[in-house]
Amino acid sequence: MFRSSIGIALAASLIGLGGCASKSQTIGAATGAAVGAAVSNGGAIGTLGGAMVGYGLGKTYEERRR
Repeated sequence: MFRSSIGIALAASLIGLGGCASKSQTIGAATGAAVGAAVSNGGAIGTLGGAMVGYGLGKTYEERRR
């Protein structure tokens, strides 16, 4: 169950951000979702929180890289 919830969370984050995010933002969100899911034992709030933090880090990386 734990692995399937991580997979669902990652798929949802990639689908949601795929159309409007850069590559680094998408990678940041996916990594953040995976870490958040692992830390919160597959909890939705932890997964979404991790995805949001990862997306923000990816956005910051993209801005500094320009």
